[in-house]
Amino acid sequence: MTTRYARCESPLGDLFLIAEGEHLVELLFESDALEPEPEWREGGRLLSRVQRQLAAYFTGRRRTFELPLAPSGTAFQRQVWRQLERIPYGATRTYAQLAKRVGKPTAFRAVGAANGRNPIPIVIPCHRVVGSDGTLTGFGGGLGLKRFLLEHESGVPWAHA
Repeated sequence: MTTRYARCESPLGDLFLIAEGEHLVELLFESDALEPEPEWREGGRLLSRVQRQLAAYFTGRRRTFELPLAPSGTAFQRQVWRQLERIPYGATRTYAQLAKRVGKPTAFRAVGAANGRNPIPIVIPCHRVVGSDGTLTGFGGGLGLKRFLLEHESGVPWAHA
């Protein structure tokens, strides 16, 4: 299977996209970007589509993504990530609410850990998960980027500390 990569400009800085075959498998923030392996190929139809959809998202013309995804993780992580995809644009959920949705109401820490291992942030919207009191909690790109994404989607400054 061919691995492809592309860089994507965004208001958050450059994003690094990785696809395997016909699926997006990873989206890295500039701070986490890596050097492509020598056998990887740059660009491709799928990654161009990802770039277009991300550009539309950041300009407010897109609220959902229609992309073939194949995030690598455990069965539990993938179950959490599927629930993340169900959080509507502009809305948030707490870790406790997410834990209930995966049928493990006391596993909010495990849900938090799975959320933190999401390999395709923004597209799988882990930024929409907040603490039970509404405060911003961990995000791979940093809390500043999480705040930016939540404000972008809601159209108002994030009201919680």
